[in-house]
Amino acid sequence: MITLKDVSKWYGPFQVLSGCSTEVSKGEVVVVCGPSGSGKSTLIKTVNGLEPFQQGEIVVGGESVGDKRTNLPKLRAKVGMVFQHFELFPHLSITQNLTLAQIKVLGRGKDEATQKGLKLLDRVGLRAHADKFPGQLSGGQQQRVAIARALSMDPIAMLFDEPTSALDPEMINEVLDVMIELAQEGMTMMCVTHEMGFAKKVAQRVLFMDKGLIVEDAGKEAFFDNPQSERAKDFLMRVLPH
Repeated sequence: MITLKDVSKWYGPFQVLSGCSTEVSKGEVVVVCGPSGSGKSTLIKTVNGLEPFQQGEIVVGGESVGDKRTNLPKLRAKVGMVFQHFELFPHLSITQNLTLAQIKVLGRGKDEATQKGLKLLDRVGLRAHADKFPGQLSGGQQQRVAIARALSMDPIAMLFDEPTSALDPEMINEVLDVMIELAQEGMTMMCVTHEMGFAKKVAQRVLFMDKGLIVEDAGKEAFFDNPQSERAKDFLMRVLPH
């Protein structure tokens, strides 16, 4: 579903990604972790072309992200993205947030888009809030709306960029529960997160990054039970509860 081959990226003279290669199969859940500034968020944003890259190749659902002929808005419509800070439109109701892209990008009629949006609000447990505005919801609720909005586009894969890091600890589980459900239903997912409990529960694979490199790309058990690099061992010692 997603293939990265030798992907490198620079901000001016500073290299943020160095020869990153991995594959994500259909239905696979891959967690990307590592210290702050290791390139995790940049990597995930290159997958749907939100961040350009200078070298290498990324193919998503058979389409080359770096090819100038590729229709990136169309590709992004197929790859759901959930950000750290929700990115909801504050002046639109929750229902309008869920229907706007369906109507504008997918060409759905208003009734069909609304029906789809309400069904997904039901799924994330927020049907009662359909007519409210984002500012009237808690952070956890807004993030669940953002997930529902991404799902309303019928994505072939979902990208999550630290979806719980802006939330109060009490709200984190309500978002992770929705993500766990998605994973169990077979959604292809790449997720940048510090939530190691979530990684242990649903990830099939873990990518560990440091200084723009994918240092380890291993099955979940192998990564947590027997990390190969000193850097990953040190990281796990710091983040896993003792």
